Amino acid sequence: MKKHDLQVGVWLLTGCAMIFTMVVIGGITRLTGSGLSIVEWNVIMGTIPPLNEQQWQETFEKYQQFPEYQEHYKNRMDLAAFKQIFWWEYFHRLWGRLMGIVFLIPFIVFLLQKKLTRRQIKQYLLIFLLGGAQGFLGWFMVKSGLVDIPRVSHYRLTAHLYLAFLLYSITFWFALDRLLPQTVHTPHPERDTPSLRYFSWGIVLLTVIQIGFGGFTAGLKAGYLFGTFPKMGGEWVASGIWMMSPAWLNVLENPIMVQFIHRWLGIIVFATILALWIVTFSRKLRSIQKMGIHILLGVSILQVLMGIFTIVWRMPVALAVAHQAGALLLLTASLFVSYQFKR
Repeated sequence: MKKHDLQVGVWLLTGCAMIFTMVVIGGITRLTGSGLSIVEWNVIMGTIPPLNEQQWQETFEKYQQFPEYQEHYKNRMDLAAFKQIFWWEYFHRLWGRLMGIVFLIPFIVFLLQKKLTRRQIKQYLLIFLLGGAQGFLGWFMVKSGLVDIPRVSHYRLTAHLYLAFLLYSITFWFALDRLLPQTVHTPHPERDTPSLRYFSWGIVLLTVIQIGFGGFTAGLKAGYLFGTFPKMGGEWVASGIWMMSPAWLNVLENPIMVQFIHRWLGIIVFATILALWIVTFSRKLRSIQKMGIHILLGVSILQVLMGIFTIVWRMPVALAVAHQAGALLLLTASLFVSYQFKR
């Protein structure tokens, strides 16, 4: 491996780590009800928080003009309580700005040092494009909760989550290209079996769909509905699962149906990963491929357990955030395995 490949790969993995941290911070921001605490979008001046009591009072008064305060906190929230939710959203936005700097400055340095090919320049410009789109979508999401109904649209929340995971996935894949390029140049009858390649990509697809229903579950607060597993309130199929008309609307907007799908799709994802592990157990694969499949199975077991306990223990913030982070770890492991079976 060339030295500059290692440098660029480490830079991209650092970006992945920052995106991962951003997902965790975003989960905490959502679960603590902090997402609508900053009602203005100011890219430059927004990096400076209130510095004295007068500025804090002015910021609090701006928040008081919007529906969330009027409907949920009027005469029940003081300045000290407001500061608690403000800091999470502030840190969320500040981390996003810091990510932009960490991506931009090394990119310019590598560009000036001519360590990037034209193809790689185009690839990394895509990262910046997606990062900018993510920032815009974040504000677009917040705006949906600043008018009329003080709740972020679950469609926009899921789109914001999907874009973050897409940005992470592309960055991670580009990092693997720089750090593990040799894995795609040595033919091997077992390693290059098309069935394993399709199997691994099927797991990625199922994981992506499951992440979407995780976003819907969070946005609709569906996780709070039933505190039992595997049954939902004493029933295998909860009453009210088809209460909306037309029927397809239940899949998108009925929190009972959304939780039902999220539960059992998680089991399907785990079963599919277990099947891959069983199929490949006796095959002669490279050690890194075996390791990837073992890690994928381990992460899937952990993710299922965290999902169950998150429901049973009624959505504790720490466990719910860990479950969201686990979804990104599961996607990481599935992409790593798919990369190892890349043609």
